[in-house]
Amino acid sequence: MQNTEFEDLRVFQRFPVKLPLRILDLDTNKEGQAQTLDISAKGLGISTNALLSPAATVEMWLKVPDRGDPLYTRGEVIWSEMTGTNQFRSGINLDRADLMGISRILRVI
Repeated sequence: MQNTEFEDLRVFQRFPVKLPLRILDLDTNKEGQAQTLDISAKGLGISTNALLSPAATVEMWLKVPDRGDPLYTRGEVIWSEMTGTNQFRSGINLDRADLMGISRILRVI
């Protein structure tokens, strides 16, 4: 669960962006659909209809509305919390900062 008492140590600015994405939990081999809530070069805030376990490794394909291929990224679930019936919010720390990917997304929003 997210603890709001922690100091925000983010290096990269977060942008409120809603994009559909496909997500694969590599620990359970479960695939699902999700939506970004916010993005940065090093992380994603996402909404899902299934709980993601903290420390799970996930692969994601963001559907960027620029007629290009989905943007692939990979990361670790840092936190996950229930926000409603069958609704969850999770924070994903990306394995590497993707400045080119974030610039591609920001060009179309």
